[in-house]
Amino acid sequence: MTPTMNPTRHRTPDALLAGATGLIGREAARQWAGPGTLYLLLRRKPAAALAPGQQALVVDFTSLPPLPPAATAICALGTTIKVAGSKAAFRAVDFDAVLAFASAARRAGVTRFAVVSALGADPRSASFYSRVKGEMEAALAQVGFETLVIARPSLLTGDRAALGQPARTGEALAIALTAPLAWMIPATWRPIAAATVARAMRRALAESGPGVHVIESGAMQRLGQDDGSRLA
Repeated sequence: MTPTMNPTRHRTPDALLAGATGLIGREAARQWAGPGTLYLLLRRKPAAALAPGQQALVVDFTSLPPLPPAATAICALGTTIKVAGSKAAFRAVDFDAVLAFASAARRAGVTRFAVVSALGADPRSASFYSRVKGEMEAALAQVGFETLVIARPSLLTGDRAALGQPARTGEALAIALTAPLAWMIPATWRPIAAATVARAMRRALAESGPGVHVIESGAMQRLGQDDGSRLA
C-alpha cells in the first residue's frame, strides 16, 4: 500500500542522501548547490564540518527514524562481499539498508529517487552480487516513487584512499589494464569516474518523467559530462 502523503511536503526543495561516505555519495554531496538543505544519513558523526546547506543525520539503517520532508533522494549505499565479510552482511547493506532508506524517504514525501546499482544487475543472475542488485531494483520499483532512476555504473574510478576505504585490488588491476585500451572498449564497459555517475544521476532525476529509468554506464558517460554545474 502506498503511504498517504502530505501535499505540502512535495514543495520542499530539500533532499536526502544515503551513502555519502562512498565514492559516488561523496561526489553527490560535493555537487550539491541547494537551494534547500541536503540531509546526509550517516552511521556515525562526520569527522569534518559539512559544507553550507548540508546537515548530518546519524542513523541506524536497521531502524530508521522519520526523515525530514524532502522532494528527492539519492541512495549510494553499497559494499562488497569481501568488505562486508559474508553474503548475508553484503545483502544487509545492498538490499536491506537500501530498501529501508527508500521506504523512509517515501514516507517523508520523496517522489523522485535515484539509486546506485551495478552493471549486469539481474534478479535471475547466477552471480550472487548481480542477483542481489537486481532484486534490489525490482523491490524499489514497488515502493511507489513517481520517478525512479537506477544507475548501473561499470568499474568506478576515484580516490578510495581519501575515504579511508581499503584498496580493491581486482578493481585497480582491471582499471590499469583497460585504461590504455579505453578507446576500443564499448562505453558501457569502460571504467567510469564516480563524479560522472553522480552528475548523471542528478541530471536524470531533474529531467526524467514519471516511471522507472535505468541508465547504463555508457549513457552515464555522456549524461554525466562535467559542464561546471552543481546539484540543485
